Amino acid sequence: MNADLASIGVFDSGVGGLSVLRAIRQQMPNQPLIYLADQAHVPYGSRTLEQVRAFSEGITRYLLSQGVRLIVVACNTASAAALHYLRKTFPQVPFVGMEPAVKPAADHTHSGIVGVLATPATFQGALYASVVERFAQGVVLLQSTCPGLVGQIEAGHLDTLETRTILEETLQPMLKQGLDTVVLGCTHYPFVIPLIQEIVGPQVRVIDPAPAVARQVARVLGMLVVDSQVAGRQTPVASDVAEVRFLTTGDPDHLGNLLPRLLGEKGKVRQLFWEGGIVKDNQM
Repeated sequence: MNADLASIGVFDSGVGGLSVLRAIRQQMPNQPLIYLADQAHVPYGSRTLEQVRAFSEGITRYLLSQGVRLIVVACNTASAAALHYLRKTFPQVPFVGMEPAVKPAADHTHSGIVGVLATPATFQGALYASVVERFAQGVVLLQSTCPGLVGQIEAGHLDTLETRTILEETLQPMLKQGLDTVVLGCTHYPFVIPLIQEIVGPQVRVIDPAPAVARQVARVLGMLVVDSQVAGRQTPVASDVAEVRFLTTGDPDHLGNLLPRLLGEKGKVRQLFWEGGIVKDNQM
């Protein structure tokens, strides 16, 4: 693919960001994309904020070298740890990140009891605290880090007994407290929505933030196009045939095998590697 057409770069620690990529594909089916999974370092949720910030900067520099003009931080942990830092370090680059969907949950709940499923780093971040302070007054938030769930999803175990057990141990105590809304604060978790819905029942709303993020990506990309037209530059942001470049710092075969199940399409995956904090391509 012509790198000039790859105006959107999407990254996550692993396969979770594919839930956001899927929503972007539905919103803009003709938009070329680059997806980078940092599976050498998955999961981000158990790492320090400094580590996640360094990984995010290295990935951003690589994506920019590939010609992207807009970067989607399709990871709640990386958004909490690094989004402000990335915007400050790369002021010329528009970033779209993940924000826990506490506001729509607070607006929707009738019982006033909302469950939030996210990683430890997301809960510890200033972004989550700010969202809670602004939008969750008068709402009881039941928080869980769902230990082991990201690993299950990375392995492709979406409906196994172990995955169900993790979710039941998380959600059943919340249900007993009157839960009527669940916020998915990790991009991996939308892949187990069917299982979550089985456990909580149809009376509980499960909020996947990916569609809202995709709409924001479309808005930001639209502004980029307008700015380029005003400046008299030609901006090839879309092609007749959409194409996604899949990249991973982990095992390309493993990611490739998961794509049909998680994304509903096949794709060739190329392997990248880290060297001294820099993401490199062994084909360069």
